[in-house]
Amino acid sequence: MKRTLSIWSLMLLATSGVQAQEDFREILFVERDQYAVDHHNTETLFQLGEINDEKFRGGSALRALDIATGQVRTLLASEQGVIRDPELSFDGRKIIFSMRPQREGWYHIYEIGTDGSGLRQLTSAAGVSDIDPLYLPDGGIVFTSTREPKYCMCNRHIMGNLYRMEADGANIVQIGGSTLFEGHSSLLGDGRILYDRWEYVDRNFGDAQGLWTVNPDGTKHAIYYGNNTASPGGVIDARQVPGSDLVACIFGSCHDRPWGALALIDRKKGVDGAEPVVEIWPAEARGLIGKGNYDQFMKIPVRYEDPCPLDENTLLVSRSVRWDTTLNDYKMALYRIDRQTGTETLLYEGEKGIFDPMPIAPRRKPSAIPFARDFSEKPGMFYVQDVYEGTNMTGVERGAVKWLRVVESPEKRTWTEQAWQGQGEHAPAMNWSSFELKQILGEVPVAEDGSACFEVPAGKFVYFQLLDKDKKMIQSMRSGTMAMAGEVNGCIGCHEDRLSIPVPSGKMPLALQRGPAELTGWMGREPRPFSYTREVQPIFDRHCLKCHDFDASDREKLVLAGDRNPFFNASYINLYVGKKVTLIGAGPAAIQDPYSWGSHASVLTKIIDGGHHGVELSGEERQTLYAWMDVNGVYYPAYESAYGENMAGRSPLTFAETDSLSALTGIDFRSLNSYWRGMQAQVAFERPELSPCLDVVRDDPAKYERAVAIIAEGGRRLKGRPRADMEGFVPSERHREMLRKYAAQLEEEIANRRAVETGGKRYDR
Repeated sequence: MKRTLSIWSLMLLATSGVQAQEDFREILFVERDQYAVDHHNTETLFQLGEINDEKFRGGSALRALDIATGQVRTLLASEQGVIRDPELSFDGRKIIFSMRPQREGWYHIYEIGTDGSGLRQLTSAAGVSDIDPLYLPDGGIVFTSTREPKYCMCNRHIMGNLYRMEADGANIVQIGGSTLFEGHSSLLGDGRILYDRWEYVDRNFGDAQGLWTVNPDGTKHAIYYGNNTASPGGVIDARQVPGSDLVACIFGSCHDRPWGALALIDRKKGVDGAEPVVEIWPAEARGLIGKGNYDQFMKIPVRYEDPCPLDENTLLVSRSVRWDTTLNDYKMALYRIDRQTGTETLLYEGEKGIFDPMPIAPRRKPSAIPFARDFSEKPGMFYVQDVYEGTNMTGVERGAVKWLRVVESPEKRTWTEQAWQGQGEHAPAMNWSSFELKQILGEVPVAEDGSACFEVPAGKFVYFQLLDKDKKMIQSMRSGTMAMAGEVNGCIGCHEDRLSIPVPSGKMPLALQRGPAELTGWMGREPRPFSYTREVQPIFDRHCLKCHDFDASDREKLVLAGDRNPFFNASYINLYVGKKVTLIGAGPAAIQDPYSWGSHASVLTKIIDGGHHGVELSGEERQTLYAWMDVNGVYYPAYESAYGENMAGRSPLTFAETDSLSALTGIDFRSLNSYWRGMQAQVAFERPELSPCLDVVRDDPAKYERAVAIIAEGGRRLKGRPRADMEGFVPSERHREMLRKYAAQLEEEIANRRAVETGGKRYDR
């Protein structure tokens, strides 16, 4: 049964003296069930055809509560669909929102009058989800969409990026390009978009979701808060307090719904951790900031969602009213928070949960930031004033940094049924622990004064590394950035204090005087995805196999052979199991100290630099091994697979064959499908008889022959259908179809950009 609290509670709101918001009579909200539990707090789409589409729950309505009378009117209802993410126009007369009319459909953007009239649909592309719309000061609309299909590297879930369109739905173009999710957009008072962004480079998946800003044309993406804070696992749903610098947001958990603690942050006090948090509800949640893992905020006894600050003292919010035993979940209702009195007042509880509250009233329109986007093919530019200026450059002497490396971390556009258990679930296996494919775009010189200036391909998700004279990595970014065509981005230093002001030197940095350096590839080659078997293994084959091949008489020695196994190849597994490399893997949120991982910290470097048994590597070979360690020890050059249904998404053996091999040899191969394994490589598909797993059956001819036959069959399959670490690799038909879908969407994006450039109009078809 629907019910409101007492009229007295509503009258308190009606007479509360809201300072920075126009007077209002009604509160807009959505009534629906809470989203089903899924992999991550971004996973609320349950897009048709994706792995979790069965979790979609229909039944919702867009309603308005009269705060004077307590009466509720319905603007729009959907018995089988979901209405979500409403946002008011600046004049308070229209509402933009996302709706999926039924399970067998897609989320698209709609608009309706605040009186419930004039419903119209603005987007209509099949096979995509459009959510989180927001009116822009220049008359456009920004929203989140899955139009560029990509998937989280730590699992199989579809992601979304920021897009913008004109007020009538024309000319939809992408303005965000991070590798995972961008959403929950709102406006800052200066016209920038504030949004939450999930992305990771060489770091843990669970604590890599903070607040970012971007101009409405897609330029100037920048960190706002929380990028290097380990807990909460997600900083989401942020809105600036009207007439204030404070921002209200939700501190949530990675593996939870988009709810958590309610926080007010003051960015003038910092961009990470607890210090910028002015107030938090519940109060005990403050002790969870920066403590424990990415799911700590699941411990709080009350949940908040969709905050809407009215001024510095008053907020509307969706809040849990009780644990509902029928739902076996928290029941969400509409609350008012008064900071002056410290009260949280229930305003309205419906039959279902209450979400997305906001006053129906005009509001101040920020100034429009001029549209400066260039859709040409020319590169963007980055400059660094002084690489030695930074929060984590202690111990790096001036003059030590000679080069800056630019690395691309491309998107994942496919997934497999089976996975490798790294620091997260790789579907398919990619690397020992970290998730990403890497591609070195080039290395540029760092000037004597620490400055660097260089071009980057437009729209590429890249990160930077500082290298010494030998091209060993000193320090590395573990987050991505990008520049649009013709865009110029700069920073004071590496990991500098983002609230600091550079001290003028009176001189133009040397690198800027010389102009931007061009990226010319790596080792004289055009950029290509880094492949362990193509770049690293040939060095071991040339110099190491005389002593470091498989040897049944000495199973303790380091084997550096290139024979493939169900997961990677022998040398790759053995370098990790033998602790010959010290890499960050999917590391912590905190910025790491210089020289703490990679080539400078690894035993392998000491071996190759020490003239191991007279082995002399060429300069190019040394730099190749250094670079492999410094891009975090990657292995596969493609997210696509030819064997997605088998173990790790890479093995040529079926599970039945794998289990038979386990029964014959006594080795549980399923348990080896993890970076926690302590056992060296046990299978050699290219030379089955050398497989170490055969040691226990060499005296049993029948078992030996059966085991060798299984391994040999895997080798034959790899010859006929190479996997991604081999020449001649062709993705599965399912993956080729997923790539074709991306190619078709890219054609749409290019056509829409042309329409913007030429002043034309192009709509969803």
